[in-house]
This record gives sequence, structure tokens and C-alpha cells, in this order.
Amino acid sequence: MKLMNVVKTGVALSGLFLASVMTAGTATAEQTLTLAQISEGFDPQRTYTQSCGACHNSGAAGAPRMGNVEDWTARLEKGRDVLLESTINGYNNIMPPKGMCFTCSNDELEAVLNYILTTTLGE
Repeated sequence: MKLMNVVKTGVALSGLFLASVMTAGTATAEQTLTLAQISEGFDPQRTYTQSCGACHNSGAAGAPRMGNVEDWTARLEKGRDVLLESTINGYNNIMPPKGMCFTCSNDELEAVLNYILTTTLGE
């Protein structure tokens, strides 16, 4: 069982590295304005791409997939607070605490979660 978790984590980390390499770039003036309104220098979409997308785009290790209403509806049945708690503390020894965004504050993680839910469910 531990070996399977190591393999799953390795797959997720390799995808995270690839996502980070593919998304390098600079913010446009319009994005900078939006960033300043959230918190200086923070962009939930970019953070999702760099820290969450490796698993949540593909469903690696059972992660709910971005854009898949069924995946996220099932998680939301437990409550939004439980979903945020799993985002902050990690889930089931598969999703790491803070979902690989180790520098994110809890408020920033909530903003990323809101981005995912809004994109997926239109909330």
C-alpha cells in the first residue's frame, strides 16, 4: 500500500513539474490589476495551474477533475468547509497539505478552491 502511495505521489510530482515548466511567463497588465484586487502577486488560476493541475486535470490518484461536475458535486456533499479543510491539511495521504502550494495562505487556498468550483460548477 505504501509503495502505491509513493508511486502515485511520484506521478503527481512529475506532472506538477511539467505543468510548472509549461506555464512559465509574465502577467499582462489586465492580470496584474486582477492580482492586486485579490492580494498582491497572487493569482488563483496560475496557482491552480502550477500547484493543482497536475492531478486535478487528469484525475491522478483519484483527484476530482477540473471541469467534471460529478467529481466535485460528490465532494461538496460533505460541505464546503470539509473540502477547504482537505485542501489545507491534505487528504487521505494522497493529496499533500496545501495541494503542493506550500507558500499559500489558507485564504489563498480558499481562493484557488473558489476558482476551481466556479470554473467547474459555475458557482
